[in-house]
Amino acid sequence: MKKILLSAGLFLTLFSCQNEETLNTNTDGQAVAERGCATYEVLQAQLAADPSLAIRMNQIEEFTQKAKLTNKLVNGKIVIPVVVNVLYRTAAENISDAQIQSQITVLNKDFTATNSDFSSTPSLFSGVAANVGITFELVAINRKSTTKTSWSSTDRQNNTMKKSTSGGINPTSPSTNLNIWIVSSMPSTGGSILGYAQFPGGSLSTDGVVLAHTCTGTIGTASAPFNLGRTATHEVGHWMNLRHIWGDANCGSDLVADTPTHNAANTGVPTYPHLSTCTGTPVEMTMNYMDYTDDRGMYMFTNGQKARMAALFVSGGARSAFGI
Repeated sequence: MKKILLSAGLFLTLFSCQNEETLNTNTDGQAVAERGCATYEVLQAQLAADPSLAIRMNQIEEFTQKAKLTNKLVNGKIVIPVVVNVLYRTAAENISDAQIQSQITVLNKDFTATNSDFSSTPSLFSGVAANVGITFELVAINRKSTTKTSWSSTDRQNNTMKKSTSGGINPTSPSTNLNIWIVSSMPSTGGSILGYAQFPGGSLSTDGVVLAHTCTGTIGTASAPFNLGRTATHEVGHWMNLRHIWGDANCGSDLVADTPTHNAANTGVPTYPHLSTCTGTPVEMTMNYMDYTDDRGMYMFTNGQKARMAALFVSGGARSAFGI
C-alpha cells in the first residue's frame, strides 16, 4: 500500500491522460469491448477553458487530506437524490423506468457493500473492503426527444447533452441532486465511450454523470459485458472525487493509501492474483470499481476511497450542500 504525498506538480499530472473505450481483438480475432470513461478527456477541456478550476480542485484535495487526517468524516446517513435525464432518438434509447430503477438499485448495493459479489473479495483485501454507507434515491425522470444519432467528443467536451439551448436537458438543482444523463452512443477513436463524470469543483451547470443507455442498469438495453450497472458505480465514484486506481499513469497514484499501485488499467476479468510490474510487484486490486474491468469483475471500494468520498459531505466539503 502506498503513502500519499500531494504537491501542485503531482496534482497537475493527475490530468495528463485521456481514457476512452477501445475495441481490441482476442486470440480468436474477435472484437472485444473494453471499459473506458471520458472523465479525463472532459476534464482536460474544462481545465483549458477555465484555468481556475485547477486551483479549486487543488483546494478540494487539500481539504480532503486534512479531513481524513483529523477523522472529520461523515457520521450520519447520506442519501443522494438522483435526477435522471433521458435523451433519446429511438424507442429503444428511451429506456424504461424499470431499467432506470435497476441502476439505482445497483448503486445502493454497491455503495453499501450489499452486492452479492462483495463476498468474493480476496482475503488479501478483506481488511480494507468498505461499506461506503451512501444511498441513492430516484426523485425524478426527465425525457426529451432528440435528432442526434450519437454524441461526439466535441459534444462531451462542450457538455451538449446538459444544455437545453443545444438540444440537451439542463441539470435540476445540481447543488442538491446528482444529475445523470442517459444518451445513445458516444463514439471515440476505435470504439465507444461508456460514460463520464464531472469531478467536484467544476461548474454546477454541467455537474453530474453521463451514461450510454447500453450500460445503464441491468435490464432492457443493458448489454454484456457492461450489463450489471457498474459503469454508473465507476462514474459516481469520480463524481465523489475518486481517481482511476492506476492514477492515469504508469505506476501512478490515485491518492488513496490502501489501494495497491497498479502499472496500468486492467480490462476483462483478470485472473487473481494479478501482479503489478511496479515497485514491490504488489497484487493489483482488479476488482475495485475504479479499475477498467468488466462489470462482473469489479465489486468493491476501500476504506481509503470511502474516506475521500465522505470528506465531500462534511461542513466545508465540496458537496456539503447534500447534507448529512
